[in-house]
Amino acid sequence: MPKPDGPLSPAPLTTGAAAAAGSRPAGPVALKAVDKETTAGVLFGIGAYGLWGLLPLYFFVLAPAGAVEIVANRVVWSLLFCALLITITRSWRVLGAAFRNRTVIGPLALAAGLIAVNWLTYTYGVTTGQAVEASLGYFINPLVSVLLGVFVLKEKLRPLQWAAVGIGFIAVGVLTVSYGKLPWIALTLALSFGLYGFVKKRVGPRVDAVTSLTVETIVLAPLAAATMIFLGASGLATLGSNGPGHFWLLAASGIITAVPLLFFGASARRLPMTTIGLLQYVAPVLQFIVALAVFREAMTADRWIGFGVVWLALLVLTVDMLAAARKNSVTRKRARAAAGA
Repeated sequence: MPKPDGPLSPAPLTTGAAAAAGSRPAGPVALKAVDKETTAGVLFGIGAYGLWGLLPLYFFVLAPAGAVEIVANRVVWSLLFCALLITITRSWRVLGAAFRNRTVIGPLALAAGLIAVNWLTYTYGVTTGQAVEASLGYFINPLVSVLLGVFVLKEKLRPLQWAAVGIGFIAVGVLTVSYGKLPWIALTLALSFGLYGFVKKRVGPRVDAVTSLTVETIVLAPLAAATMIFLGASGLATLGSNGPGHFWLLAASGIITAVPLLFFGASARRLPMTTIGLLQYVAPVLQFIVALAVFREAMTADRWIGFGVVWLALLVLTVDMLAAARKNSVTRKRARAAAGA
């Protein structure tokens, strides 16, 4: 469930009140516009993460299609949907420029490989009765992102961040004992998505999200198309053999992939990263609920303990994030006040 890094739609049109802001002080109209944008951002964010959280239900109705067929169809149909978006927004020149820019195409090709691993692992987890462990991957993803900041960006962690990472390691140990093996599905999802987000963040300023997603699907499309052909020739494909309803459900994967990304782009443009960071927990919470309530997956006492430790680590990380955001806000206000003086 990737989160794009660039704007997916044009910047909002400047209202008369906003255009006149330079000639008169901001008043209730300006404040109301800001509140409206924030509300819209929250709603778009809930829509994006809510759809990602309910994605296991989509995979469930695609049975008997397996993980490989689902992901192959997801890539191919997403490419067709992206081509439609590129045509509507008249962005073919931008797409061509992205392919000619080595600093863009290289990282996006790497991102495509990482998201393919993520999609395959997640779909495999859900379709084989391991949706609980799949949700765990997205719960621990913020901790992986913190570790990437340490080892890749050489960032210094604050005390609470260190505490959260330490608690996270304890949680993985508890869950390893509980499952009787390393929770490789969760760890693969967290690591692949964390690296994917890191790569996309590095290339983000140079390419918008629709173009980025289109490049990634173009990179993956030949292998995905070859996989679909192989499955069809081997009699293993379900796309054309399970009736028109099943065909159109698989074909809808392009829209189901792109719509949450569009919602996220609209949300990210309107909200601060702190708010986005809090909203991201909506997806794994919903995945976890679906796994228990709909798929009836078992949760033993030791697994509840392991998940509880993970949630404790996330609570510590969230407290640190909110405290840091508040401190930065106070610092910026003081700086503006000093500049005004």
